[in-house]
Amino acid sequence: MGDSLGDGVPADGEQPVHQVQVSPFEIDATTVTNADFTEFIEATGYSTDAERLGFSAVFHLALAADEGDILGQPAQTPWWLGVRGADWRHPGGPRSDISSRADHPVVHVSWNDANAYCVWAGRRLPTEAEWEFASRGGLSGARYPWGDELMAPDGTWQTNIWQGTFPTENTSDDGFITTAPVRTFRPNAYGLWQSVGNVWEWCEDGFSPSTYSKDAALGLVKDPRGAATGTLRVMRGGSYLCHDSYCNRYRNAARTSNTPDSSMGNTGFRTVAA
Repeated sequence: MGDSLGDGVPADGEQPVHQVQVSPFEIDATTVTNADFTEFIEATGYSTDAERLGFSAVFHLALAADEGDILGQPAQTPWWLGVRGADWRHPGGPRSDISSRADHPVVHVSWNDANAYCVWAGRRLPTEAEWEFASRGGLSGARYPWGDELMAPDGTWQTNIWQGTFPTENTSDDGFITTAPVRTFRPNAYGLWQSVGNVWEWCEDGFSPSTYSKDAALGLVKDPRGAATGTLRVMRGGSYLCHDSYCNRYRNAARTSNTPDSSMGNTGFRTVAA
């Protein structure tokens, strides 16, 4: 487990590479789709964090809202907009919908929302170790689920990430500006589709940049569970917004985090069962 190629950002804590053992588990072949999440909502009447708060984070090129619906724009990441009325049903804002996106990953779901879905489905979020094991598809140390090279031998794309000049122009050489249907490109050797690219995926674990150092000091660790303290939760896999110029986290070893009530237009999840 970890970054064996030196690709990662030190502050993310992708190193040292260390041995981990995971018990047998079952994992979804794809991230949870809009159709899947609709079933959950219709069965439970659940209201997501974004719906309760009244806004969520939308990438500026995906905006489908009036100017008055833009509530804020972070100075450090001006490509993100806080948009009133953005939620899983309205991924670009109030003037968008998911009528043609039933097979796309559900987005604008927080860790809390993902966990609520899991409780309803009788499943849970993957641990960070389970996620990485599954994403690697049996390729020990590989950069991507299919190997070390980003492009296929025939020069085609193998995942949904950003092409062009970030954050102003996406040439969409892979066919997509934002999310792609969950069964796009090719699955890895374990049958997982798009574990890297497309959308970030929530994991069960708490996040700490020192997790790997602590686990490595213990030797072989079985079923690690991440940080026991702190408020951040692990996210894995990168998204359609990843680009080498600022974020190369569309890799098996890449990790980042966010608060459990955060939602944005490039984050979803898949589930597991032991």
